[in-house]
Amino acid sequence: MTLQDYLNLRNGTDVRGVAVDGVKGEPITLTAYAAERIVAAFCHWLAKKTGKAALKIAVGHDSRISAELLKEGAVKGIVSTGNDAIVTGLSTTPSMFMMLKDGQLTDSERPDGSLMITASHLPFNRNGLKFFSENGGLEGADVKEILTLAADLPPYAEKTGCVIYRPYLDQYAQSLVDIVRKACQEEKPLQGKRILVDAGNGAGGFYADKVLVPLGADVTGSQFLEPDGTFPNHIPNPENKEAMESVCEAVKKANADFGIIFDTDVDRAGAVDKDGSEINRNRLIALISAILLEEKKGTIVTDSVTSDGLAKFISEKGGRHHRFKRGYKNVINEALRLNALGEYTPLAIETSGHAALMENYFLDDGAYLITRLLIALAKAAKENKSLSDLIADLEMPAEAQEIRLRFKDGCDFKTLGASLLEDFKGYASQLSYAAPVPDNHEGCRVRYDETHGNGWALIRMSLHDPILPINVESNEKGGCKKIAEDLYAFLKKYDFLDLSPLETAIK
Repeated sequence: MTLQDYLNLRNGTDVRGVAVDGVKGEPITLTAYAAERIVAAFCHWLAKKTGKAALKIAVGHDSRISAELLKEGAVKGIVSTGNDAIVTGLSTTPSMFMMLKDGQLTDSERPDGSLMITASHLPFNRNGLKFFSENGGLEGADVKEILTLAADLPPYAEKTGCVIYRPYLDQYAQSLVDIVRKACQEEKPLQGKRILVDAGNGAGGFYADKVLVPLGADVTGSQFLEPDGTFPNHIPNPENKEAMESVCEAVKKANADFGIIFDTDVDRAGAVDKDGSEINRNRLIALISAILLEEKKGTIVTDSVTSDGLAKFISEKGGRHHRFKRGYKNVINEALRLNALGEYTPLAIETSGHAALMENYFLDDGAYLITRLLIALAKAAKENKSLSDLIADLEMPAEAQEIRLRFKDGCDFKTLGASLLEDFKGYASQLSYAAPVPDNHEGCRVRYDETHGNGWALIRMSLHDPILPINVESNEKGGCKKIAEDLYAFLKKYDFLDLSPLETAIK
């Protein structure tokens, strides 16, 4: 593999590629050998950062069918560089970081670093690597440095390290149980509650038997708990329409009090109220914000596509809404920055379900987020209330949609996209019925008055792909179409865009 081959595997702060055959036109790019070299490079990188001559590196994986193959490569990369590999088996991404922080482990048991073999919600043929040091997940620049080193590794050590098999997921699950019991001052605070889990055949099935049952919950109706990397039922993704419809229907069918859905590696989550309605995106952000702001007022950092109703809700709860860039590391790093400046910021959260709490090392952990919600559910039940009561005054838009415009092949989409956004800012600044919003940190967000849609639009660049996403919300039926018509009038002159999705929106 060339240097560029390795660099092509970088996806933000992760390594991702095609790991198995099965999709036409998608050749394998992430082999066991590539994993070996990348993980060996991670060991060199971490040794340099820590100053340690020998390391203990934990390796976990989700349910993907290529997990075993990549695990073998990863373990070889660790031991052949003279370090010890701690193999945890089926794991969640958050558990692989928490293992580095677990005070119940002895110094000899606790790893110096860890990696998770996962590609989140991507199709079955994909997989990847996610790395942690004791300071948290690595940044994109760190991953680039590791991939660069992988292409030109120093010779491996003559001695080999040890391989230790030590599952950790049960211990991690017990820590969540302990958190709920301590907060509720009760052994089984969920007694009498029917709470179901939809793991989508990812790694999240443990939550039903290892967390909910010990807390007294009835998990009847839970579905797709068995790990199966072919994902035969639906994509394990709280943002996926089919997946959310499935868990919502399961809640209604089981007459459950609450529903939970995880993505494949459990760093994201969504929820369902007892009436079968989604607690997702803006509603999920509002719910955890209400819980945290009740405890202490502060700033909530979200990504750029959150609604005006959410901003109003947070303000009315005594908080400050700080809308920032998309990307879970972007919102986490912004929350860290604000806290460093002395501005209490307990939460960084994306509409995708990535939620990182300051009290939990700003780790995006879907299971921890749900655990926090369950504490609130248990306490609300004692007052004959439900979780939805906490967000009853959240104003939701009448309409909302996302339109994704693709740049035509071969064009310099980053340069063209940046120029287009500057043009749009200028255009919107001259309108009598709309204006760019202040304090915008990504793309161009424009608010439209009652005569032209009564809502807002955000045009931005995708983080990694040649796509121009457009988010539109309106407070009236038919408003999104009016806003889309205005956007089309502006965008139709740019021949490097495929405008067909926008044309469909205005028909």
